[in-house]
Amino acid sequence: MQYRTLGRTGVQVSSLVLGAMNFGAIGRTTQDEATAIVDAALAGGINLIDTADMYSQGESEEMVGRAIAGRRDDIVLATKASMPMGDKLNHQGSSRRWLVTELDNSLRRLGVDHVDLYQIHRWDPRTSDEETLSALTDLQRAGKIRYFGSSTFPAYRIVQAQWAARDNHLSRYVTEQPSYSILQRGIEAHVLPVTEQYGLGVLAWSPLASGWLSGAIRAGRDVTTNRSTFMPQRFDTAIPANRARLDAVEQLAKVADEAGLTMIQLALGFVTAHPAVTSAIIGPRTLDHLHAQLAAADTVLSADVLDAIDAIVAPGTDLAAHEKFDTPPALLDPALRRR
Repeated sequence: MQYRTLGRTGVQVSSLVLGAMNFGAIGRTTQDEATAIVDAALAGGINLIDTADMYSQGESEEMVGRAIAGRRDDIVLATKASMPMGDKLNHQGSSRRWLVTELDNSLRRLGVDHVDLYQIHRWDPRTSDEETLSALTDLQRAGKIRYFGSSTFPAYRIVQAQWAARDNHLSRYVTEQPSYSILQRGIEAHVLPVTEQYGLGVLAWSPLASGWLSGAIRAGRDVTTNRSTFMPQRFDTAIPANRARLDAVEQLAKVADEAGLTMIQLALGFVTAHPAVTSAIIGPRTLDHLHAQLAAADTVLSADVLDAIDAIVAPGTDLAAHEKFDTPPALLDPALRRR
């Protein structure tokens, strides 16, 4: 396992992060299975675990808490907030009112008195940067969080938040958690240059592109991944964007074979090769998934392999741009771009 400094914090974290989204109802993972995955991840050198309040509506945090009981000090623990928790009007967003309340809920579910990294899961256009940063700074000073970061923020919002922290003498986001994979490279054109400029650590989620780069999805095979059961439109090859992904996967499989690598090693090795990326978040649903992903921990891709990837999916290109979560609201809602 490789270890890297998380932005400018001085904290050393593993190049692979254990993501706990599949713990609980989403991945149909039991407590015993989740604990076994945590045990194996720690044994494999992973020291950062990432979860969120909304993963299975709190069940993931509860499972992580039980799995790490008695060894909290050895783990860099991260969670997130701002996505809806139920259907009540103010049980979401990044207002002071909700963040103060929901952090206490997360700490209770995790069974800890602080988290190392508290992340705003999505940019909340209804709440000012000053409001959010002020609340996070106070929670940091209270000792409930050590650092805080953003997740899936557009580049211009990352910049704006840095300016707001400076102008209002508040603590700043020290990390960003964007979606990044061989098939979704758009952040290379805007987000990653900004994170490098401001010295943010980058924890990349979905490095296997929702399973497209796991080796399980190939031409001529039925798609039977867990993700495809509840997001079938993302894997329907009658859709042009999905056909483009499948074509790229077939070409990438040849690159992996010629390099003596699995598709997972190729995919994770690509993400962790970018100098702006600190770590890749893996989200295993089973122990077998975890072991296949841990096998990529020390993968270093040669320049020839990276060049071959560039020839298949050009730098800065998203093959499924419609699935991005950092699109400015005005591009999605016509009313916002018309007087």
